[in-house]
Amino acid sequence: MPAKKQPALQITPPFGYDDIAPLQKTARVLLPAAGTTPDFCRSINALVLSFSEFSIASRDYPIVFASSDAGETYSPVVVLGLADAQNLFVDTRGEWDRTTYLPAFVRRYPFCISRLNVGGEPRSEKMVCIASAYLDPQGLPLFDAAGGPTPQWQAAERLLEEYETDLELTAQMCDSFRKLDLFSPFSFQVTQDDVAGLKLEGMHRIDEEKLRALKPASHKALVTKGLMSKIYAHIHSLENFARLYSRAVARANAPAKPKRRADDVKDAPEQRVLPLA
Repeated sequence: MPAKKQPALQITPPFGYDDIAPLQKTARVLLPAAGTTPDFCRSINALVLSFSEFSIASRDYPIVFASSDAGETYSPVVVLGLADAQNLFVDTRGEWDRTTYLPAFVRRYPFCISRLNVGGEPRSEKMVCIASAYLDPQGLPLFDAAGGPTPQWQAAERLLEEYETDLELTAQMCDSFRKLDLFSPFSFQVTQDDVAGLKLEGMHRIDEEKLRALKPASHKALVTKGLMSKIYAHIHSLENFARLYSRAVARANAPAKPKRRADDVKDAPEQRVLPLA
């Protein structure tokens, strides 16, 4: 009898990754230089944020919630621009503003952890992957001859593991907010000289009236789970829409600058892996 055909294994790349491949111990990798910014960051106006990043990210970005399934699930995102494909935190050389917090979603690149799909069915298993463009015979090994991890891979693996755990906490947090019916849709509109201009829609926020109307037991649960601090970080971060607009105005009025050079990113300051407790 002919051998039974095995179901096709599919790996779905995260946003911003063109193509990914499972990371093998024998792989050689072109590790990006410290401080460099992945290409996909230059054409996005929002980026996923995780649980432990709320406090530090709220200093620089508006944090809002988005839903792609009519309110069944929500995800926190930082707003980066006021137009499609506009990231106001990436300069004309293509590098992220080093005075602001760089989200972990970007810092983990070119690595990621992806869920498997076998024969069209999602599986619970996960696999460490890498953007295929960074695999190269001339690259650096991530494991030594004995199969042990190099320091470069140890740092990357730690970030991946912490980030993946943080994403699970993020999903649990958003589900708690949804069950308490705390989300409300809102929009941001620029008005200048009493004339309404650009408008951003499709965003959700924690409704403060709904929050105040919660029963004491629900309030206590939010505090006990450490979620109240995330709510206030989100609420305070919305003031950053004004700063975002100021960035847009400054960008529009700025003279053209030369493109980046490779040596412009040598001295980029180190970013924390994740502000985990």
